[in-house]
Amino acid sequence: MTVAQRSGWLVAITLCASLSSPRAGLATELVIATVNNGHMITLQNLARDFERTHPAIRLKWVTLEEGQLRQQITRDITTQEGRFDIMTIGAYEAPIWGQRGWLKAIEPAPSYDLPDLLPPIRQSLSVNGRLYALPFYGESSMTMVRTDLLKKAGIVLSANPTWEQIKTAARQMHKPAEGVYGICLRGKPGWGENISLLTTMVNTFGGQWFDMAWKPQLDTPAWKAAVTLYVDLLKHLGPPGAAANGYNENLALFSAGRCAIWVDATVAGAFVNRPDTSRVAGKVAFLQAPTGTIPKGAHWLWTWALAIPASSTRAQAAQTFIEWATSREYLRLVAAQQGWAAVPSGTRLSTYAEPAFRRANAHAEVERQAIASANPKDSTRLRSPYVGVQWAAIPEFQAIGTVVGQQISQLLQSERSVDDTLNRAQQVVDRKMRDALYYR
Repeated sequence: MTVAQRSGWLVAITLCASLSSPRAGLATELVIATVNNGHMITLQNLARDFERTHPAIRLKWVTLEEGQLRQQITRDITTQEGRFDIMTIGAYEAPIWGQRGWLKAIEPAPSYDLPDLLPPIRQSLSVNGRLYALPFYGESSMTMVRTDLLKKAGIVLSANPTWEQIKTAARQMHKPAEGVYGICLRGKPGWGENISLLTTMVNTFGGQWFDMAWKPQLDTPAWKAAVTLYVDLLKHLGPPGAAANGYNENLALFSAGRCAIWVDATVAGAFVNRPDTSRVAGKVAFLQAPTGTIPKGAHWLWTWALAIPASSTRAQAAQTFIEWATSREYLRLVAAQQGWAAVPSGTRLSTYAEPAFRRANAHAEVERQAIASANPKDSTRLRSPYVGVQWAAIPEFQAIGTVVGQQISQLLQSERSVDDTLNRAQQVVDRKMRDALYYR
């Protein structure tokens, strides 16, 4: 072989090597659809560590507000469009979509330590024992109360308050002239927004979405009691514009010292107690979610999880990332980079066993107990045909819950009566259930 030939071979080998290198743009690109909350933003920042140790994989993020995310991924999954390789979904979607074959089943490596996952969270993402998503963080619901305002008003609340006690306390601490409102609750319409909270209120006042014949129950006394209380609290003791407030808006209000009481997701506990972002850090008591006439169904159960749509052609790389993002390794990375207060909780037994985590998160035990007590298979006073605490696990609920959520939200902005609103909601849901052939 001549010098020129040898030189040509070297050039060819070098060119092939450069073309096969991830640096040349041939790395597997994973498109990830996710929600714009604090834990997910942290994941995006720390995912550079994953890309550094997995140079053959590149991550592209599509970050959306919760309602927009649900619209985008639902459209993508039902049309099999294939825009995303990884979707951030919840305990509502995972079993329904998994059963329909829209998600790839996930079988993590032994090192992932599946037995370490909290049983209620693991079960919520499974169908017939097979996982269809891995939990990034889990949550239930709880009550957050300003301890300084409680003391000033001379109020004592138990660790397990009732809604009537919450209403009384909110009324006493409601000081709008001083920029403090008695209570903040989700008012933004949507099955995952105001309906999440309202359904737990209905449960604990003895109500349900459907009876055993799948007939809607929205015109019952339990629904009227729950909705009347909810509207009364937000109209008279809540902040202006409550109908536009979801989780993120109320987190901002509470952290700014504008709310005396906030009933919402347990995940908020870590954020309201951060001195760098919350004016009320160190001044918050964490209590169980309020109950009505019965304790059942007061705690919702949710997890934001990562799943692989069946349409993805990059499933192996996607599972590699999902296992990393939901692993104990990732939790330790967050703790090392941002402290134990920033660690996503609600997924692993080992997290709650960590003394540093419990010290950094005053809400940890309340959260653990709330998740453990949530029972999607038995959340209503009377038997229900559906599974779910703050939703009914049927494909139609996403549309049903959103329509009813919109009607409830209008109550906060008009003089319509609760009776009229619930009667209209009953008719709408009845029509949708008939159209879906649940009954004639």
